[in-house]
Amino acid sequence: MFGGKGGLGKTTFSAATAYYLAKQGKRVLVFSVDPQASLSDIFKKDIFGKGPVEIIPNLYAQEIDADRRVREYQQEIRQKILDMYGMEKIPEEIESYIQAAAAEPAMEESAIFDEVVDIVVKGGYDYYIYDLVPLGHALYYLSMASVYDAWIDKITSLREQMREYDQVAAVMRREKELDEDAILNELLYIKDRINKSSNILTDKKKTAFFFVLTAEEMVIKDTMKAAELFAKFDVPLSGYIINRVLPAELRSQNIPEYLKNRLEMQEHYLKVIDRDFSGQILASVPEMERDVTGLAMIEEMASAMYGNFA
Repeated sequence: MFGGKGGLGKTTFSAATAYYLAKQGKRVLVFSVDPQASLSDIFKKDIFGKGPVEIIPNLYAQEIDADRRVREYQQEIRQKILDMYGMEKIPEEIESYIQAAAAEPAMEESAIFDEVVDIVVKGGYDYYIYDLVPLGHALYYLSMASVYDAWIDKITSLREQMREYDQVAAVMRREKELDEDAILNELLYIKDRINKSSNILTDKKKTAFFFVLTAEEMVIKDTMKAAELFAKFDVPLSGYIINRVLPAELRSQNIPEYLKNRLEMQEHYLKVIDRDFSGQILASVPEMERDVTGLAMIEEMASAMYGNFA
C-alpha cells in the first residue's frame, strides 16, 4: 500500500511498483479506490469501472466504480425483499427508502470498502498494489473493518439471544425464525469477509505500507501525525519514500535565484526528514523531467525506485 497526502505521487509509485514486479514475472494487480483516481491517465488506458484490465503481460489495473457498486447494492436489497416476502413488486414507500439510503455519503464509502474486501479475499495475484486515497479517507477505510466488526458482533449477539425466546414459540413462528436465521447467516458471512480482509491488510508478513512524502514542512508534519494514527490500526508501516528530489548538482550551475532558494529549502528539509525518520527512508526519487504517463515514463520511474532491471 502507498499512502500520503494528495498529489505527492502515490499513484505514480503504485503504477511503477506494479510495472517492476510484473517485469520480474509476478502476476500483479494495481488498484485504486479513489473516485479521483488517475491510473487511467498514468497508463493512458480507460480502465475505470471495467474490472481488472491487462496493461502488459502479468500486470492488471483496476479503478473501482463506487456508483455502480451502490446500484448493485440497491438491486440486491430489492431482490432480497421480493424473495423474503414473496412480493412481485417493491412497494413505492420502500423503493423511496432504498433510493434515499443510496444517496447517503456513507453508502459510497461502504460500497468501496466492500469492493476492496472482494478484491483482497478473492485472490488470484502474487502481489496487490493498493493505491490508497488521501490520508484522512485512508484512515476511514482502515478503521471501517473494526467498526463493522464491532457492529456485526453486537447485532449477532442480539440475534442469538433472540433465538432463545424464539424456541418458546417455535411452532407458531417457524417460518419467521427461518427468515431471521437467514439474516443471521448473512451477518456472519459479512463478518467473516471483513475479518479475512482486515487480517491480510494488517499482516506484517504479507503486507507493507509505504508513506510518500516530499521535502516540505507541512508534508513532513502531516506525515508524522498520520504515521501515529496508522499505527493505532496496526497497519504494518515499512518505511518512507521521498519524492521529487531536485539534483544537488544544480547548485554549481548558473540557475535562477528562485531555483537556488528551492534547493536550499530542500537541503534543510531533507536533513529534517533524515533526523525525524531516521533509518526508515527507503528511497529518494528524483524529480522527473516530465509527467509520469505512459509505459516509457513508468519504466523510468520504476528504474529510479528499484534500480535498472531487465
